[in-house]
Amino acid sequence: MKLLKKMVCAAVLATSMGVAHAESVLNNWVFNPTGGGFAGGQRINEYLDVNGNAFIQLTPGGGTSFSFTEHAVFNIAQADSNFQLFPVNYPTGNITAMFDATGTGTFGGAFTFTGGTIRMFQNPTPGQYGSSNGIYGANLGNEFATFTVMAGGGGMVDASGSPVNNGQVTVMARASAGSVDSGYFFRENGEDLALETIMAFAFTNANTVAEPTTTLVSEVACEFAQFSGNGCNGTAYANTSSYFFVSNNGQFKLSEVPEPGSLALFGIALLGAGMATRKRAAKV
Repeated sequence: MKLLKKMVCAAVLATSMGVAHAESVLNNWVFNPTGGGFAGGQRINEYLDVNGNAFIQLTPGGGTSFSFTEHAVFNIAQADSNFQLFPVNYPTGNITAMFDATGTGTFGGAFTFTGGTIRMFQNPTPGQYGSSNGIYGANLGNEFATFTVMAGGGGMVDASGSPVNNGQVTVMARASAGSVDSGYFFRENGEDLALETIMAFAFTNANTVAEPTTTLVSEVACEFAQFSGNGCNGTAYANTSSYFFVSNNGQFKLSEVPEPGSLALFGIALLGAGMATRKRAAKV
């Protein structure tokens, strides 16, 4: 509760300083999961729904500090939690994503990202996510967008370094003009965002996966993260304080690019807004 109040206060402060205006986050934009252009796209009120799993490896530093790497796979099946599923309404538009990042943190405190990449794919066949095709079925078909993870974001961890139960995690990323294919993301007036530099913000709730499946371990830990420990060397896998799986579900939003000097405050403002939104939703 105290953290929520601090973040919301930060959001109010940032907004009052002119850093994060309501119009900065894109609303009523259009996404076409097949890359077929504006006319055939789906209007997005605010966000794409994302869900997936991540393998996290921690390396203790001095005192209570640590560094980490994260490798994750995501499925993106609908927008605004509207149940208009992309594989149903767009039979060839099953969307997945791969995420890899590095960061630092403090045991029993906060962690933050230092860099990484978000890659989005249009899968040729719906239903491949979660399989052993490619990497957990998440990197098949056309790679249509690449976002660079920026320093910042993050969340809170417990004394072992695991995200706090149902903990809020935020990722800030940026795509330069040319790193997104045309035909997928549009402003509400039809302008293709592939021609612009845009920001992306992902808000997810993270929870430890106590017993990851054999496929998840093989695909994400062994193949994607190139892990060679338990689960990948002929022995049984089990989470430890040094490596573990978490599940993530949340939202992927697009935004205007803020002024360079205001980016940090802008991220804090969006984090506060995201947490407040989830708190309200939990009361419904």
